[in-house]
Amino acid sequence: MKTSRVTSVKINDAFWSPIQDLVIDKVIPYQADIMEDKIPTAEKSHAIQNFRIAAGEADGEFYGMVFQDSDVAKWLEAAAYALSIRKDVALERRADEYIALIGRAQEPDGYLNTFFTVKEPQHKWQNLQECHELYCSGHMIEAAVAYYEATGKDALLNTMRRNADLICARFGEGKTRGVPGHQEIELALYRLYQVTGEDKYLQTAQYFLDERGREPDYFSDEVTKRDWSHWGMNAANREYAQNHAPVREQTKAVGHSVRAVYMYTAMAAVASQTEDAGLLAACRNLWDNIVNTQMYITGGVGSTYIGEAFTVDYDLPNDTVYAETCASIAMVFFARQMLEIKPIGEYADIMEKQLYNGILSGMQLDGTRFFYVNPLEVVPSVSGEVPGHKHVLPTRPEWYRCACCPPNVARLVTSLGHYAWGESGTTVFNHLYLGGSADLVCAGGVNIACETTYPWEGAVGYTITPKESTARFTLATRIPMWCDEWTLDVNDSPCNAEIKDGYAYISRSWRKGDKVLLTLSMKPQRIYSNTKVRENAGCVALMRGPLVYCIEGCDNGPDLSAIRLPRSSEIACEKISDKLIGDVVVLKAEGVRMTSSDALYSTAPPESEAVTLCAIPYYAWGNRGSGGMRVWLLEAQNS
Repeated sequence: MKTSRVTSVKINDAFWSPIQDLVIDKVIPYQADIMEDKIPTAEKSHAIQNFRIAAGEADGEFYGMVFQDSDVAKWLEAAAYALSIRKDVALERRADEYIALIGRAQEPDGYLNTFFTVKEPQHKWQNLQECHELYCSGHMIEAAVAYYEATGKDALLNTMRRNADLICARFGEGKTRGVPGHQEIELALYRLYQVTGEDKYLQTAQYFLDERGREPDYFSDEVTKRDWSHWGMNAANREYAQNHAPVREQTKAVGHSVRAVYMYTAMAAVASQTEDAGLLAACRNLWDNIVNTQMYITGGVGSTYIGEAFTVDYDLPNDTVYAETCASIAMVFFARQMLEIKPIGEYADIMEKQLYNGILSGMQLDGTRFFYVNPLEVVPSVSGEVPGHKHVLPTRPEWYRCACCPPNVARLVTSLGHYAWGESGTTVFNHLYLGGSADLVCAGGVNIACETTYPWEGAVGYTITPKESTARFTLATRIPMWCDEWTLDVNDSPCNAEIKDGYAYISRSWRKGDKVLLTLSMKPQRIYSNTKVRENAGCVALMRGPLVYCIEGCDNGPDLSAIRLPRSSEIACEKISDKLIGDVVVLKAEGVRMTSSDALYSTAPPESEAVTLCAIPYYAWGNRGSGGMRVWLLEAQNS
């Protein structure tokens, strides 16, 4: 069942609109300057110069990661979505200049990859496992589709259709065998199919999925045909690239988390189009495995830095976690695609969890620094310093040599409207509570305006404006899994809605000016993990609404592991205004701090002193200087 027939979503939201403005006004220009090496204090990018060299317009050598082109692609996609939000002449001019440059760097047969054009032209298509040619093409195709949809300009779309045609002509049944090392092309070809209607793009996307995990193992066979390597990756580690079994037989999330979830999203996309029951069943099994056994409370996935990967069920360490920002973004893609198949509230709940926690934490609130890794515990002098913890940085860097996450955040934040609403037949679904409005196709055309101060308050109001005098349709608004008390009114009278799969369905004939008010209880909640998660034994976490909370050293003093939150303590809410983290609701509770002698071991038990704990939203941590941070707090049974 398809649920995306919304023609236009405009966001005017007290929480998200300032973030979108920040990304458009500061982050996107800042990232473009980084790609042009104009920020001397940031890690060198050289991404734009690589294209100039490939186009024969500059001298020099390729610099950067083998997938450096993808940074430009994601930037262009973010720029496209920004232009769909509001007109920006300077941004559009800059994007058009990059697009023209990319076209000039393309080879006559449609091939486009600056690493191989400039540095290793003799090695094209020989190392799909390691060298990301298909990954880079995928991101650039997605940028092309987004730019075409946002501006109507088809220069990049035509460039990438030539590139996609080359890929489709080369790979497939009866052609050259190939499996992408890093999944992404599957998603892109599906999007290209949607915008062009050409079946070959869908068929090639499905081929790349179907070929994965088949015997003989493609990557093991590929490595025997070349005498060179880029990373020295082990082709025998088949789980790393989800090549261990055909996709319809995969039941557990394994290997590199971003590759995995990009692939699961593509599987769901193809399943939705082809009604492939086996593919859909695999998607549901993989979703359940991630969400119910391998996901952090913040939405983070991928618990080990070794391979940036999933490990095993319930292995969720807090201080050595990886939880790459890109992996949380991938989970939003996966959730939205699953909603396309069937509107189940859990998918939107996870989408919301990722957006407010595991993704937003990946960007400094001033837009100039970014996290790749999103820990749930930071210990001064250990995090970022001690072997095994060096990937867990206590402060966000300006940029990365491998800079996949920053432009990924930019493209997601600017495309946020794509995730809020859905439509199927005569039913309209509100998946995310965002202030603004949506134009809908059903019942002859309907506009629904939404007003809310979510996530700080739980009131979500809708105003219905049919194109005709009346319109009969169903409004389905999500009731989040974190909320156990809520009310729903229509025109100031209680409404007895049908509750199904996490949505409240209101079916009626609507008139202009009809109003719906959903009121969600926003009381703070204590959250406990499954006892199989050994790292969280004896601990509790705090949530309010969709927000996960944490404590930081700047509010609670040093040595956060010495703090206990008594089970009997009441948790109070307090609105504050902070110049570094903005206007937020913090949580306060009476706690205790344990103190001991200087001895490493002692027969004397620790003593305790009363303290007032202050917890801030997790997404805001690390914005007030370097220090300790914890999401999971040790809980005392008695005050």
